[in-house]
Amino acid sequence: MQTNATYTSLVAVGDSFTEGMSDLLPDGSYRGWADLLAGRMAARTPGFRYANLAVRGKLIGQIVAEQVDVAAAMRPDVITLVGGLNDTLRPKVDMGRVRGLLEEAVERLAPACERLVLMRSPGRNGPVLERFRPRMEELFTVVDDLAKRHDALVVDLYGAPSLADPRVWDVDRLHLSAEGHRRVAEAVWQTLGYEAEDAEWRTPMAPTAPPGWVARRGADARFAQQHLLPWIGRRLTGRSSGDGLPAKRPELLPYEGPVTGGHGG
Repeated sequence: MQTNATYTSLVAVGDSFTEGMSDLLPDGSYRGWADLLAGRMAARTPGFRYANLAVRGKLIGQIVAEQVDVAAAMRPDVITLVGGLNDTLRPKVDMGRVRGLLEEAVERLAPACERLVLMRSPGRNGPVLERFRPRMEELFTVVDDLAKRHDALVVDLYGAPSLADPRVWDVDRLHLSAEGHRRVAEAVWQTLGYEAEDAEWRTPMAPTAPPGWVARRGADARFAQQHLLPWIGRRLTGRSSGDGLPAKRPELLPYEGPVTGGHGG
């Protein structure tokens, strides 16, 4: 694959996946695949500019209302858009509305950049994925259709065995670990036409002995107490983990490494 060093700017649009949860930095802020990607692109292109408008918990309607026009006005070389998955995880969802909002977002963003990147989000093996798999796959069918119609790139993370492995997910079972984000950054990097740095990012991690029954039950109990119950509570009350939080990189500025002191978990 030919190395493409012509992109000079990147704007990332989306929710917690693009914000970078749960790739935690020492100061309590999040890094994530988009920051990693921007760092690589900046190393190839002096003066490279980057903005990340993503905020955790956002539904596709909020992404369209709060981020899409801002990103389009920046007119960067590359825009990444990942949204709609939070909608599919709600107890009830109008997939027709999700489809319409995604289409609206793509129609606004595609003309505003040289290259629009969409994604089929990764799914962690387990009961949550099985429950919501039909909705997710319906969402990805929409993504594929929009990409064909608007000449956008699609990064297929859902089809990567490595990203289904629970070991590349955080203890909350909803967000990728640092290793998961590294693999996503590599996937987008290659999709944009850059020479592979890790040609095996799709390859599953080497097998290890599974934890024992007691360890699994303990992990399940901690997960339920620390993550599942608060998540259910927010769903029932209509609150979001991102309520009141700003984007961590709201302006398209030269990339100079991770922003420190940003909002953490």
